[in-house]
Amino acid sequence: MTVPLEPAQLFSALGVLAAAGYPLAAFWAGGHALLNARDPRAAWGWIAVCLLFPLAGALLYYLFGINRVRRRARMLLDVPDGPAAGEALAHLPPIPDSLQALARTGDTLTGRPALDGNHVQPLFDGDAAYPAMLAAIDNARETIWLASYIFRNDRTGRQFMRALERAVKRGVEVRVMIDGIGAYYGLTFPIFWLRRRGIKAVRFLPPKLFPPMLHINLRNHRKLLVVDGRTAFTGGINIAEYHRVSEASVRHPVVDVHFRVTGPVVSQLARAFAEDWRMAAWEQLSLPPPPAPEPDGAIARLITDGPDDDLDKLAFMLLAAVGVARRRVRIMTPYFLPSPVLTAALESAALRGVEVIIVLPEKSNLRFVDWATRNMLSPLLVSGVRVLLQPPPFAHSKLFVVDDDYVQVGTANIDPRSLRLNFELAVECYDERLASIINGRFDAIERRSRPVEHEALQRRRLPARLRDAFFWLFSSYL
Repeated sequence: MTVPLEPAQLFSALGVLAAAGYPLAAFWAGGHALLNARDPRAAWGWIAVCLLFPLAGALLYYLFGINRVRRRARMLLDVPDGPAAGEALAHLPPIPDSLQALARTGDTLTGRPALDGNHVQPLFDGDAAYPAMLAAIDNARETIWLASYIFRNDRTGRQFMRALERAVKRGVEVRVMIDGIGAYYGLTFPIFWLRRRGIKAVRFLPPKLFPPMLHINLRNHRKLLVVDGRTAFTGGINIAEYHRVSEASVRHPVVDVHFRVTGPVVSQLARAFAEDWRMAAWEQLSLPPPPAPEPDGAIARLITDGPDDDLDKLAFMLLAAVGVARRRVRIMTPYFLPSPVLTAALESAALRGVEVIIVLPEKSNLRFVDWATRNMLSPLLVSGVRVLLQPPPFAHSKLFVVDDDYVQVGTANIDPRSLRLNFELAVECYDERLASIINGRFDAIERRSRPVEHEALQRRRLPARLRDAFFWLFSSYL
């Protein structure tokens, strides 16, 4: 006969179990963080939480600290990107001597070859990008693969939804992927509208309790449209009405730039979408054959970045590009919280006589990021880096150009969230024509932008300096 425990005995037994579980939970969670965290600050943070609050800390680490992202698509897809990386440059027109080391870095780091015969055309704001994208969707005959961080159910979003519906009706294979957090922006849910009309649409890593996937991080920040495997669009533009800058009805326009890409590098973009789709939808897509090189095309390559096997690849390419600059480095980004290593590289370039220009919005949509940025600008300014503030409307553009022959375009901001926590992509282009267009864009913006003066930063009132420094403390997580 079983004798029930008295309340005092029950509490005593629970206390023994808790005492035994205390060091086990702390040891397991702290040890896992020590062995698996890539950033020492993150490892220290989780170890401290687990030691101070072992049971609750271990649970929090299990829910939020473990990176459960697994990239299996690369093993499943059977279409190679192209020749081995080491063979790539042997078949290309000569890359300038000053960029040879950068090209070799890209070969080794990405495992993808640089491919010749590509055209990368800038499309400024949604006014130019959306008509081109919608026309490509309406002319699609085989496949439409669309990924967007934000896809709003506004006038622009409905134009895309109706175009995708028409494509499905004429027999085109359509796949739509929206980020699991970005899908909630604006409290509109076009994914359900798409599914009701027979369009295969998924959310990328949506938050859920079982199995635990509650990450605010690990977001797919890539914006990518691949049509028939021959034309692609990528850049900073989401699918939302606010990118139509010329529309008088848009209350808070957002300036940005997208790019139409044609040529063999589209095959690398298609493969990147297919890998993300395989992880989000557990469906393997058949990759189209690579497009033929285009006449008078340029050399280009895809760089993917994310908190998985691609961690830090884009950051390394930025460092390598700054390191080979001879005359000029220009950066345009909406959020600027560079790592200490990238900050040192920019300062070093300026000190050796390279003109380094960073163009930021005068006022972004995230004021706390602006404040944190202001706290870390002084060392750059002292080293000779020029920082310019672009007047409204808010500029969400992401551009990076070195000298007159190297450009990176894509989806990443210069901050820890983009370069360490999100899935991002960039296309690097060894292209004097594209560099000339982008440099012209910088020239026009510089003429109407306000320089940040070191003396003005030093004259900030104490409350503003304290506020800026406080938010700077959290810059690794903003």
